[in-house]
Amino acid sequence: MAKKYGLSDNQVRVFNRLIRTSAQKLNLIAAQIRGLGAGKAIEVMTMSKKRASADVKKSLMSGVANAEANHKMSADSLVVKEVWVGKAITMKRIVPKKQGQAHPILKKFSSLTIVLESAEPKKAAAEKPVKKEKTAAKKVAKKEGK
Repeated sequence: MAKKYGLSDNQVRVFNRLIRTSAQKLNLIAAQIRGLGAGKAIEVMTMSKKRASADVKKSLMSGVANAEANHKMSADSLVVKEVWVGKAITMKRIVPKKQGQAHPILKKFSSLTIVLESAEPKKAAAEKPVKKEKTAAKKVAKKEGK
């Protein structure tokens, strides 16, 4: 199933689609956990004073739980391989101002994607022997021999 989404067997991907903060602010938080172990990344998010770090921590813990339950990976061996942030929807609101004017308020949302990777190598399945391709010269020689 993992290969369907471009991931290897020792990787898990987690999405959080609507986080109520701008992508720029969320990317500052995501930069703190790139390359860390999953346990260390959760500790960093727990100690962070940023508001959106709670959403990142929740997504990270969800990914660790999915890796343990669905993919039989050890939580101690998980590493945050990739984290990226994208823009989601923008709610547009209007604030009335003097003399009938209106000023816009843009309430931005972001999406977060985390890829966790197990540092432990999985046991490779029995490899099938590779068939050798017949070269054009061998094909010609075989035809001439008949």
